[in-house]
Amino acid sequence: MNIKKPLLVIVLLLVVLVLVPWLIHVSGRWDFYYTLTSVALLSIASAGVWLTFYIGRINIGQGAYTLIGGYASAILVTKLGMNFWLTLPLAGLICALISIVIGLPILRLRGVYFAMVTLVLTEVARLTALALPITNGAKGIVNIPMPTELSFFGITIIPDFGTLENPKLAFYIASVIMMVLCYAALYRIVNSRLGHLCRSLQQNEELSASIGVNTAYLRVLAYSISSFMGGIAGASFVSISQSVYPSSFQVVDSVNFMLNCFLGGLGFVLGPMLGTLVLYFGWDLLFTLGKYQLLIYSSMLILLMVWLPNGLLSLKLFNRGAKKK
Repeated sequence: MNIKKPLLVIVLLLVVLVLVPWLIHVSGRWDFYYTLTSVALLSIASAGVWLTFYIGRINIGQGAYTLIGGYASAILVTKLGMNFWLTLPLAGLICALISIVIGLPILRLRGVYFAMVTLVLTEVARLTALALPITNGAKGIVNIPMPTELSFFGITIIPDFGTLENPKLAFYIASVIMMVLCYAALYRIVNSRLGHLCRSLQQNEELSASIGVNTAYLRVLAYSISSFMGGIAGASFVSISQSVYPSSFQVVDSVNFMLNCFLGGLGFVLGPMLGTLVLYFGWDLLFTLGKYQLLIYSSMLILLMVWLPNGLLSLKLFNRGAKKK
């Protein structure tokens, strides 16, 4: 048994759950909690996009499912009075069901055709949110309460965030735990029989179908899991901002989810996580350059993709351990 991976996970958990909060407390920069929470949730949505890349499809519509998940959770909390923690999986399931309905016809399309169809999904979701009365149109849904207590048989599992002295820390811990669970599930999928079958679709769908692989089923399954991740990320964002609008997630967000995967590395499960971290902070660091920010930002992305087509994780610094195995 290889004990390096469990040890690495334990070290990472200690860093993000102990060292990072301690450093923030010492520095007094409480705003970093919101920043790192955003990075964790964005990486969850990006992980879903990575899974569709894993079956050989380019997904530029994840923003639609984050928006749908956000509205689903907001409506269930404000209109039906449900506990946020119960709406979280429900928002993901709603997104997964919608993706199955949409995916059944469009997943038959190849390459760029599928990508172009998914590109319009986010705008369709935004326009739908503007038109439906239940979403309150352009006004959105505001004053969404913070996550309340979740308990079983009188035992408090998760406290009421509204009663906490520092809810930002609670949101940070919750989002990091969600991110760890998401990537653990993604790693398990990739290294299972299901993952090996999905990889065969990426290489040659005709050959996979010829040996009895149900390619249509695998495509829809991967796409629904991807959308589920987008839904729970969107629902979590809504609980943090306590509001959701049709413009909360736009086409640019869908493009960024895809770029996170490219930047981190399409061949690595943790690629979307690293890509999200670098892309998020890289954009903020370039803010001081004013009108040259976008030019330098796009140029650096192009150069990285040219010189590192397999992403940052393909660098020897990260890949040294993998080559020794």
